[in-house]
Amino acid sequence: MGTSAFISQFTSIRTIKSTVPANGDQNPYGVFVVRHSIGRLQKGDVLVSNFNDKANDQGTGSTIVQISPSGHRTLFAHINAATLPGRCPGGVGLTTALEVLPGGWVVVGSTPSKNGMAATAKAGCLIVLNRNGKVAETFSGHGINGPWDAAMASFGPVVDLFVDNVLNGTVKANGNVVDGGTVLRLTLLVSSRYAPRLVRTTVIGSGFAEQTNATAFVLGPTGLGLGRHDTLYVADTQNSTITAIRGALFRMHSAGTGTPVTSGGKLNMPLGMAIAPNGDILTVNGGDGRIVETTPAGKQIAARFLDRTPPAPIGAGALFGLAVAPNGSGIYYVDNDTNTLRLLH
Repeated sequence: MGTSAFISQFTSIRTIKSTVPANGDQNPYGVFVVRHSIGRLQKGDVLVSNFNDKANDQGTGSTIVQISPSGHRTLFAHINAATLPGRCPGGVGLTTALEVLPGGWVVVGSTPSKNGMAATAKAGCLIVLNRNGKVAETFSGHGINGPWDAAMASFGPVVDLFVDNVLNGTVKANGNVVDGGTVLRLTLLVSSRYAPRLVRTTVIGSGFAEQTNATAFVLGPTGLGLGRHDTLYVADTQNSTITAIRGALFRMHSAGTGTPVTSGGKLNMPLGMAIAPNGDILTVNGGDGRIVETTPAGKQIAARFLDRTPPAPIGAGALFGLAVAPNGSGIYYVDNDTNTLRLLH
């Protein structure tokens, strides 16, 4: 494959730290590298959200851990469903949707389950925490229904937060595929003193395939990444496809499932996504342990295993969230087989 690939410069994998906090939460999902120090958030540290609890029940994880590049882990937040300051139908089960807004406001998705089964999954919400890990507010309704991943762009006090949703008719379909997945653009007003205010919600993507799954909980649109030229890329997990929603920052109507960028090949149920410094699209597979690099023109130019756990398919189900390390020095990712944060460098 091509030598100009971003990931081709990296040859080593290092385990940074276990992502399991004192309460035993497992199954790390979301990964975000802190860009600015504020409050308890330290520049260069990595936030990781957990989807499962100590009993390994899916959709019941309630913690965000903060891990330094040297491997020092602290608990950034333990979110109690009983004391949330706003609605969050079903409670707390933290997903891959994890972003830090200007002012140090941390937004994390919740797609909760009562008993770890997708059949009891509820709409959930977006939970907003302050720079010290205290919950400030929740966003629910407005089309938020199983928030699964997120991306954002900020323009001074205005933030566009992109969120995909995987529960639109999914539970009721009882394992059958439904084309109800959506991508929302939430326009927020943000300041350092006051919690973000939601001023507008726009559906910019719709019709993505979704399905409850005994092993993966739910399959639907997962990774989001805002690339160059106002293009939002979406990992269509069910169809092993990456699509592009053009004009994502300003469009006022749905682009449907967007324009296909690439499909099949090394893609095998892509989940988490990040945009490389060169503009390429990085995704990790749910169907095996690979990371795949795709150009905006749709050419898959590199792939390698990040997890080789047997049996075949090698590394299946091990990968989820990822993020580019500061200065493009590597790629942080979570490994669900070992509940660890790792660095490809």
